[in-house]
Amino acid sequence: MAGTLLLVDDNESNLTGLQAGFGRSGYEVLTACGGAAATDALSSRDVDVVVTDLRMPDADGMSVLASAQAAKPSPQVIILTAFGTVESAVEALQKGAFTYLTKPVNLNELRAQVAKAMEVQQLKRENIALRREIDRRYGFEDLIGESREMATMMDRLRAIADTRATVLIEGESGTGKELVARAIHKNSSRSGKPFIPIHCAALSETLMESELFGHEKGSFTGAAQQKKGLFELGEGGTVFLDEVGEIPLSTQVKLLRVLESREFLRVGGTDPVKVDVRVLAATNRVLAEDVEEERFREDLYYRLNVVKVVIPPLRARAGDIPLLTKNFLNTFIQEHGKKPVDLSKKALAKLMQYHWPGNVRQLRNVVENFVLFSKGQEIDVDDLPADLLSGHSDEITVSVGVPLDQVERQLIERTLVATNGNRTKAAELLGISRRTLLRKIKELSMEA
Repeated sequence: MAGTLLLVDDNESNLTGLQAGFGRSGYEVLTACGGAAATDALSSRDVDVVVTDLRMPDADGMSVLASAQAAKPSPQVIILTAFGTVESAVEALQKGAFTYLTKPVNLNELRAQVAKAMEVQQLKRENIALRREIDRRYGFEDLIGESREMATMMDRLRAIADTRATVLIEGESGTGKELVARAIHKNSSRSGKPFIPIHCAALSETLMESELFGHEKGSFTGAAQQKKGLFELGEGGTVFLDEVGEIPLSTQVKLLRVLESREFLRVGGTDPVKVDVRVLAATNRVLAEDVEEERFREDLYYRLNVVKVVIPPLRARAGDIPLLTKNFLNTFIQEHGKKPVDLSKKALAKLMQYHWPGNVRQLRNVVENFVLFSKGQEIDVDDLPADLLSGHSDEITVSVGVPLDQVERQLIERTLVATNGNRTKAAELLGISRRTLLRKIKELSMEA
């Protein structure tokens, strides 16, 4: 099919005539008798172009236009109008309609306008597909990675982003838990509303409840006026509880109430405050262990753990290090107004072998230092910080008496793991041609 066309008119004979006019067009032609029927069709079908009458008794063409714009992706809309309602048609153009035609409609002109609208819509779909492909390959919002581990995680994020589900994000320090939370928020229907990050470990137990839920005037010494809490300020949006395991037990029961009933009491208050927020929580601890040791409420744990997202540590996705490094280099070169600089293959190989206890945050800091203090156009192994060279790594320790083919096998295997099996990248890091690498794999009987 060349596209899907929806024809809308409250007059059955007019609708039949329009349908006949597009009988050999190659489009999938749908019809709706009246604006209300068109709205139903748009909510259940994927449509490319809508041709609608402006004046209809149940729901007019402007209502059809609004319904079309609410659809994802939104179709192009062509308005048909009598001379007396041209002003309304112009208003429709201002609100996003593709064009309008006056009655009686010239069928050839209508066909030509529909063909143009189909072209525009096809380009729109191609752009959406391209953005999705870029997103799939290189990141979800600001998340960067093309490793299998990141691809799996980002597929999960896409599935849950535009839902109401409470999400528990687990990951080591520096893996980017807040970045993941922001990506979920930005890709949800709440993206136009507040994103409220709350760093629970930074709040003292005495301040925690007041910060989260607010307080009434006079509720404690120094409470000179009513104060709205962070949950209330996040109305309609997303509240992100970072290091949620640090919330004291006394406050956990109040947080549980918010998740169960979407309401809370301000400190010193007696009237429940209703709130519409989505809760995302993060931890670098194993909350299930805290539950077993009675440091975290079991019922709250299950309320938070509706959907779990686990962020892989950087050492588990070393193949993403070249992409991350390049991105950070470009960012800091622009930010600090420095001359372009790049890493040598040997230096990049060292970065990929390091175990990165501070994860992506540590890599980011290291790359920023490269940009700030580099003196040439290339950063080599000698320019790397000492801890990256002396710290734990996956380097092969060569001992006297170890057969050369065994050392080669280990080095090739570890490099392939680091590049997620990408033989071209592995060959580059090893300093040999791809053909030589393939020959070595065959000689060492490493073929799967």
